[in-house]
Amino acid sequence: MFDMMGMMGKVKELQDKMKQAQNELQFLTATAESGGGLVKATANGQRHLLKLEIDESLLTPQDRDMLADLVVAAVNKALDDVSEKAKEELKNKTSGLLPNIPGLDLGNFGL
Repeated sequence: MFDMMGMMGKVKELQDKMKQAQNELQFLTATAESGGGLVKATANGQRHLLKLEIDESLLTPQDRDMLADLVVAAVNKALDDVSEKAKEELKNKTSGLLPNIPGLDLGNFGL
């Protein structure tokens, strides 16, 4: 027999765990680089850029276009990497709370 009250309790527990996990994402970070390490970007699990390091050899007028490309590449890679980490963290925090439902991806909640 289907236990509606039990399921509602699980949903509430899942909501609480998700909120807690989302709050903790600010402490999850990923750093990526481009241009062989000339540009490094660090982002957190809330998809905020925290730090950008640029080698001073790129700070010339001739390298302006290349610098922009390297910054975009490093930032995008850092955001992609931390997004994957965040999905895994949310998955770990909520595992076992709901039955395995094919196609239900909780990793995208709040990201």
